[in-house]
Amino acid sequence: MEIWYCEGSPAASLAQQLAGQYALRELPKPDSQHPSKVHAEVTSQGESEPNPGLETDGLAVLGASHAARAVCLADLERDDLEALRKLAREQPGVRLVGVVADGQGDNKRHNDGLADPDIFVCVPQDASRALVEKLIAAAFANIELAERERAAREELARTEREMDELNRIGVALSATRDVNALLEMILVKSRAITGADAGSLYLVEETPEGDRQLRFKLTQNDSRQFPFTEFTMPISEGSMAGYVALHGEVIQVGDAYTLLAESDAPEPYQFNPKYDQESGYRTRSMLTLPMKNGKGEVLGVLQLINCKSDPEARLTSLEAVEHEVQAFPERAVRLALSLASQAAVAYENSRLYQDIETLFEGFVQAAVTAIEQRDPTTSGHSQRVSTMTVGLAETVDRVDRGAYAHISFSREQMKEIRYAALLHDFGKVGVREEVLTKAKKLYPAQLAMVQTRFDYIRKELEAGYARQKLLSLLEHGHEKALAEIERLDQEYKRRLAEMDDYFQFILQVNEPTLLPTGQFDRLLDIARRKYRDPRGVEHNLLTPEEVRFLSIPQGSLDPDERHQIESHVVHSFNFLMQIPWTKEIRGIPMIARAHHEKLDGSGYPYKLKSDEIPLQAKIMTICDMFDALSASDRPYKKAVPVERALDILAMSVRQNELDLALFQLFLDAKIHQLTLTRL
Repeated sequence: MEIWYCEGSPAASLAQQLAGQYALRELPKPDSQHPSKVHAEVTSQGESEPNPGLETDGLAVLGASHAARAVCLADLERDDLEALRKLAREQPGVRLVGVVADGQGDNKRHNDGLADPDIFVCVPQDASRALVEKLIAAAFANIELAERERAAREELARTEREMDELNRIGVALSATRDVNALLEMILVKSRAITGADAGSLYLVEETPEGDRQLRFKLTQNDSRQFPFTEFTMPISEGSMAGYVALHGEVIQVGDAYTLLAESDAPEPYQFNPKYDQESGYRTRSMLTLPMKNGKGEVLGVLQLINCKSDPEARLTSLEAVEHEVQAFPERAVRLALSLASQAAVAYENSRLYQDIETLFEGFVQAAVTAIEQRDPTTSGHSQRVSTMTVGLAETVDRVDRGAYAHISFSREQMKEIRYAALLHDFGKVGVREEVLTKAKKLYPAQLAMVQTRFDYIRKELEAGYARQKLLSLLEHGHEKALAEIERLDQEYKRRLAEMDDYFQFILQVNEPTLLPTGQFDRLLDIARRKYRDPRGVEHNLLTPEEVRFLSIPQGSLDPDERHQIESHVVHSFNFLMQIPWTKEIRGIPMIARAHHEKLDGSGYPYKLKSDEIPLQAKIMTICDMFDALSASDRPYKKAVPVERALDILAMSVRQNELDLALFQLFLDAKIHQLTLTRL
């Protein structure tokens, strides 16, 4: 790894700071007669080896031959940026770092440099060594990340080429999950391997009463186009499709119209010429065969019509039918029957897959309901986060420029993102409910205990002063007793006001707000005050645990409770890891576990850095934070306006906690408006 800089450039001093960590290369100033020329001089171990003058292309060759990875420090005012920009564009292993002058006067140059797509980052000329080290390291890390990305794309391309070599029909049938698309493909492939000009597909289905019937589901014809409407028909021996569905046998007919002529034929099924009469088509050879699953059950019926000797022929006349159509040969029957069996299994699997998806969708919704029932104040949070996360992911998928122009999400990946967002907080079922819903510093039962204690003290004060007044009346004369009673009344009111003040102060510090300076000492002073219980035992006004909770500097949770809340991420991950996900969506646990991580490693629970966080999780984090800020009031916090929530997110972006490019897409696409109806 090398650092490059131009001769006499202010960038040289920055580069020299890192001489012990990286190899340095000095590039001579551009030729004044030929500004586009750059002369390079290799500096190694204190010795200089001159290179001949190089054009811009020559500098690119230098980059390729001398350094697999290099960072070039370039002064934005004086260095040959034209040559260096081209180098950075053409060499994936080179990053250009712009150096700007010191002081406030160069903000425009700094901003222009940041806007330049060829400049990785800008750094002030007087930057500290630590900052330079950090930026250079980030540039090399970016190069490495880009190399890994290119390698991944190349690997994906190789995989796609290999997949293309597999058996297309088998792969297509087994990979198609959409039932309608699968049925279309079954009929297309069946016609293709048998040379059929037309065909129909029927499905066996059960009525609510438990009877079986055939649904005319699909029809295709290469020679005629006509309107098509689904309809149902009984399973009976009167039709060829019904007979095959009932008995599971293959019917092969050379000329369908012979069935009409042979009125005394032994076969119970008939040919219905209605379609031919309405469309002007002529049906001749027919092959009707069952779609059986592994148990031998008939799931559907394929009916193939008019086997053509020339697959490209169009049967637009009776003469063409007589010339081109032949009976389905035995080889075609065997192929079609084999494909029909594969099709039945594929159809059954596809239908089963849909049933499983429906079942899992119900499970996910039940899980979300369970989460929200434990904490009704967050009702709708998971659904809103899912809606926004999917919306932002779709935006990322569509963009054709910027940091994520190369990213695209498949249908399965979108499903993965949606489920991960719906289930990201499921681990809250493993958090104690009293912690999950804790609104104040003291739990409700604790505050009730404190209130009962103060109520007892008030009553004890009242009873105690009443006793003293009675004794005064018994022991003293009338006038002296009245004076003593007046004094006792004043003392009683003072003590009662003092207790009320103490309790009001406790209520004040019990709120999940910032504990002002000095109030902690007053809290300790109140806690040390004594009272006697009915048995005469002396106690402090507040217990050590109550003092500990009331001393929470901000919010309602102490460190242990906060750790319990944060543990919901681990609980979510452990729970989701127990589910045997299909390979298409097996990333759900890894996405969900990172939704509280920050790019700078300050998140929880794993302190992941940017390159360790899945992109899907980065997307979800922005949406989760926005909803947590802007959702309806909760006992422990007030909702903030949408604009304020966006400002807080922007501040997190500036602090390198959230992804800048994703947040910009979030703003540009107005993703936050997808759930505004909730407010």
